[in-house]
Amino acid sequence: MTRAEPNAATPCHPGGDRPAHIVVLGIGNLLWADEGFGVRCVEALQRSHEFAPHVSLVDGGTQGLYLIQHVQAADALLIFDAIDYGLAPGTLKEVRDDEVPRFLGAKKMSLHQTGFQEVLALATLTGRYPAHVLLIGCQPQELEDYGGSLRPLVKQAMGEALRRAVSAIDAWGGAPRERSAPLGERETVTLDELAMTAYEAQRPAAELACRQGDERFMPAREA
Repeated sequence: MTRAEPNAATPCHPGGDRPAHIVVLGIGNLLWADEGFGVRCVEALQRSHEFAPHVSLVDGGTQGLYLIQHVQAADALLIFDAIDYGLAPGTLKEVRDDEVPRFLGAKKMSLHQTGFQEVLALATLTGRYPAHVLLIGCQPQELEDYGGSLRPLVKQAMGEALRRAVSAIDAWGGAPRERSAPLGERETVTLDELAMTAYEAQRPAAELACRQGDERFMPAREA
């Protein structure tokens, strides 16, 4: 789902050295615990800040190649994602520009990373690759908890991730500013039902829900 589409006629900033179109993209799967880090960051960023018209916030989820239009349209691309850097859980690491595809493909945690690496490759082949790319990645702690939310260490890292993102968007000329009033219903990049508070509150108890996948396709448990 994509909201806050940019004004296509928005010109470059004076001097021409700042991006005409900034895309902030969160990728990952909300249903698998820390895999949802990227989408949760975009959701939180939209709730806390507003930006210039040429900034788009995108819930990329696991859409893979369907995200090519957003990458091709971006002069500056900021990506939030859960990345296996081999670091302590909750650790943030920034990767920029040409290094981003290598990190997305080095240690794949799920199919969405393979898909987005292909998106970046396709953007390069078409000659429409962003001039600036920043990946803000967080080392996950738990990925095998179906229907689970972010673990405390990863959730805690969101504050610093958002601070870094706001700083980068500001440097690119995206004019971030804290919101003076809350967003109305259905104005966020994620549906209200999937917002973190609702998602966590409505999760069934462990004895009522399978936490490691779909029980229909899992080996039978011993009595």
